[in-house]
Amino acid sequence: MLPSRLAIPIAATLLALGTAAPAAAQSLDYAFFKSSVEPIFLKKKPDHVRCYVCHSERSNNSFKLEKLPEGAKFWTEEQSRRNFEVVSRLVAPGDPDKSLLLLQPLAPEAGGNAYHTGGRQFASRDDPDWKTLARWVSGK
Repeated sequence: MLPSRLAIPIAATLLALGTAAPAAAQSLDYAFFKSSVEPIFLKKKPDHVRCYVCHSERSNNSFKLEKLPEGAKFWTEEQSRRNFEVVSRLVAPGDPDKSLLLLQPLAPEAGGNAYHTGGRQFASRDDPDWKTLARWVSGK
């Protein structure tokens, strides 16, 4: 057992070195978000509308994507940064199992939320797009 006068400085040193609470220290990768995550929001899946359709102008919830510029097929850099900020609030970095972005559109039988009104975008955690989102959240 350490003397109490040493316990606080050691804990502070560990925190400063990033060895305490590694999940909290993880950050989300913007470049991966822009190149691999954002395209999923525009992708048409069989029997579903694109995420963008419900989560842009019509959205009144915490997952609201930027409106695409007239005639554009993708967001501007500024819009992508704003999308990143919004979407980042829906994840627990390092923990896909606690991230609303992954749980809301996942089928309930696969561990998702039964109340997503946009349907089951992902029937299972084996869906390639679901895996991409999980990789981004996990920081891998």
